[in-house]
Amino acid sequence: MTHWLYREELSKAERLRRSYYELLRDDLDGYTLQYALMDSYRNFVSKKIPYPFVEKRELKPRGRIPDVEWDCQNAFLLIFLENSLSSAHKKYIRFFEDNKTTKSNLLRSAALTLSDKYDRTEKYLESVHFADFLKELLPADYALLIQRDSSRKARNQYVLSHFHVKIDWPIVEAAEDLARGLRYISKDIYEKGDKYAEDIQKKFFEYYALPAMVGGRRTAAIVAAQYLRRIPSITTIYAGSCESRALYRISERGVSKAVLIKLSGKEVEQICQEKGIPVRRFRQTYGVASEKDGDVCIFQTTYAHTSHARPSDDGKLREIKPDLNWIRVDAQHLLPKPGVWKHAPIPLNVIYSKILGPIEEDGGV
Repeated sequence: MTHWLYREELSKAERLRRSYYELLRDDLDGYTLQYALMDSYRNFVSKKIPYPFVEKRELKPRGRIPDVEWDCQNAFLLIFLENSLSSAHKKYIRFFEDNKTTKSNLLRSAALTLSDKYDRTEKYLESVHFADFLKELLPADYALLIQRDSSRKARNQYVLSHFHVKIDWPIVEAAEDLARGLRYISKDIYEKGDKYAEDIQKKFFEYYALPAMVGGRRTAAIVAAQYLRRIPSITTIYAGSCESRALYRISERGVSKAVLIKLSGKEVEQICQEKGIPVRRFRQTYGVASEKDGDVCIFQTTYAHTSHARPSDDGKLREIKPDLNWIRVDAQHLLPKPGVWKHAPIPLNVIYSKILGPIEEDGGV
């Protein structure tokens, strides 16, 4: 089901573009972590509301998330394409002239506070002001679209081309597309009955590490991810959720979820001792904030698909078995703060260990 080419299959020009895309994506990783998690934390602090840290059970495959929307948590949807969308995709992805990031469109939008001094070069990722421009637009409804500037084919320039981008592909069609590719159906999602079609839709959400049938930007993100598989290039989708308090990242590498966790002083000392890091350096590098009972850090879980969520080896039709897991935890890391240059993520087993034990006891499994 791979829809993009590996590096060794690319021309030298395409490899250069791939490298440039990945460098820019590194920057976007930092921007989105800052906005989704660190800025959200500060929103709670400024309103003197205790931050609702994610419980361990919410990070496990099939983990359920409390049905609470937190107003202080920043929510957004961002789509980043290695190439550019052709007009053939406008039927299901709304990127038209009226939502291009032109000065007139941006100033006409009541959701933005841009001044008349807006510089059109700010929307290019290499602009020194791009981070500010992105932060200005992230709260906008629907999604933002960043893609290769097709008007400048001689250069690999990437531009935030559209805002208020809506994903109009039905969920049932997205689930059908996935199930067909995995050989659970031959053509139609209802070919084996309504109950089977319902199981397929639930598994579609599980495939992207989401609880069944959630709404909002997370659903739009996975529908977009599935739809964009028909484009032969890499796509990265970021979704900030006010319910899960997490940053979802969907790419050719799979699905990851980044959240804020709180480590006690004893846990920090244990990690530093095991990794050979001075406590002071750990807090400077990995600590988002300090509270009376611990240090706030960024934790990322990366998920992988089981054999049931990969194409069958023989290509034959098979039956969905709802009880079998489609994803598993593949990696767990403490992430350095965005902008940290020299220090790498720290592998750390949080989900299946006694670290953060009180959370496990309070939340249950």
